[in-house]
Amino acid sequence: RTYQILHGEMRAVGVNDFGRNATLMLNIDEPALDWVMMAKGMGVEAARATTAEEFASLFKAALAKKGPFLIEAAI
Repeated sequence: RTYQILHGEMRAVGVNDFGRNATLMLNIDEPALDWVMMAKGMGVEAARATTAEEFASLFKAALAKKGPFLIEAAI
């Protein structure tokens, strides 16, 4: 739940310790985003996987469907 690419860019320019404001801007956990509900709200089928087995099952099902399918993988 973070813009990891931006953390890397900050480190690339020498910033290794982020202050509170920078942390709030680089993270996307406040408020927590419900990716599945956002996808469904846009007409895209979606589901959340919390295990590798769930992900494999959802991935197989998604490949069998026509159109987009979002899988939120909680790691």
